[in-house]
Amino acid sequence: MAVGISSQHHAPQPPASAGLHTPYLATATGAGTPAPVGGPSTISLAPKPPSPTAAAVTPTAITIPAIGVHHTLLSLGQNSDGTLEVPPMSDVAAPGWYRNSPVPGQVGPAVVLGHIDGTTGAKGVFYALGALRPGDTVDVTRDDGTVAVFRIDGVNTYAKDAFPTLTVYGNTTNSQLRLITCGGRFDRTTRHYLDNTVAYATLTSTHPS
Repeated sequence: MAVGISSQHHAPQPPASAGLHTPYLATATGAGTPAPVGGPSTISLAPKPPSPTAAAVTPTAITIPAIGVHHTLLSLGQNSDGTLEVPPMSDVAAPGWYRNSPVPGQVGPAVVLGHIDGTTGAKGVFYALGALRPGDTVDVTRDDGTVAVFRIDGVNTYAKDAFPTLTVYGNTTNSQLRLITCGGRFDRTTRHYLDNTVAYATLTSTHPS
């Protein structure tokens, strides 16, 4: 997600009109409190969020019609330094679900990660994540024979050194989805992108697969 090459193509960037301005996070009392997007954070990439209760189901695939994504989901954990494991660079077409986050459709922010591109210049599964607009849909197929349907609420890009950890990973009072990739300028010296692009979505329904 964070490593790539300077590619000939330029990934779509979310315009201000597509941004999510007031996501709601759960407080200790369970009430929703607005959290400013782009607020201060001392962590640039994900810490481990609170572990959910044991899940009865597992997500197996994700479909995002607006950007042509349809792929099975990997299961991702944590690296030894506490950061999120990302899908392997050997297959940048493969997105992954962070298994310490809720199952998509459970209460809380389910997290799915995908690369923007690869070391060969191939476009990654979330190359066009910044092109999503509010109202677009995301379908997550689960191994109990159901599909959780989410509606995109907004897409924001953040500098990695100011990543709003609580906004992205904080507990919510309903079922949410976070789609995360790299974005912004590519640093040729470090061979890393300087930003993260995050798409926020809310569960609208479930149906049999």
